[in-house]
Amino acid sequence: MQTRIQGTTMPVLEIQLDPNESVFSESGELSWMTASIQMATHTQAGGGGGLFGVIKRVAGGGSIFMTEYRAIQYPGEVAFATRVPGQIVPVELGQGGEYLVHRHGFLCATPQVTLGVGFQQSLGAGVFGGDGFLLQKLGGYGMAWLELSGELVVRDLAPGEVLRVHPGHVGAFQSSVGFTITMVPGIKNMIFGGDGIFLAVLTGPGRVWLQTLTVSRLAHIISEYLPQNQAPQATAAGIGGGLLGGIVGSILSGDQ
Repeated sequence: MQTRIQGTTMPVLEIQLDPNESVFSESGELSWMTASIQMATHTQAGGGGGLFGVIKRVAGGGSIFMTEYRAIQYPGEVAFATRVPGQIVPVELGQGGEYLVHRHGFLCATPQVTLGVGFQQSLGAGVFGGDGFLLQKLGGYGMAWLELSGELVVRDLAPGEVLRVHPGHVGAFQSSVGFTITMVPGIKNMIFGGDGIFLAVLTGPGRVWLQTLTVSRLAHIISEYLPQNQAPQATAAGIGGGLLGGIVGSILSGDQ
């Protein structure tokens, strides 16, 4: 297996597979593949353990179905691109090393990597889309690739060293790092600070990947440019009027 990451703002991971080698990803992640790659969508990849493995994966923010990409008879290539501007980070799993990743950070992995729930906390309606805060745990053995948003800042925390982070900027960290969610201190900070009311507390030792772009902030900025006052009835009327006008126009044209 050979891999190559191309691009800067919107990178893509290209994986060259030898015959019978495979990788898996969540459904819908594929960018392109050669003719010798065979797809198989099922529930078992990336968690194992049958139904219990599927439940653990979904609880961690993953999807029910995973897709396996395998080279059959001849070498082949499969590629996965990022969905938002960001970086692709390879991590090696094994020897007890595990990683916790933000809920949309898993891109793809080799077959012996497992995907489950690492952290889950309800933070109330309207926070993180009303779904609470979720982290996926990557374990097992092999290679995994993470999709993190924006630019990356890597911090190696010493034992006992504490870093407080806006939760949306937490990209990934080693399982040796302690993780909790706490409230922003001070009523004025909560109400007028403009940075939310929760902070993630990361305690060393271990490596932390911080992402400069939060998807929630990106969605908020984009929403300002989306049409807000277009009523569904008006849209339906416009479509119906267009169809009726086309039919009438065709009749009149045929009569000329």
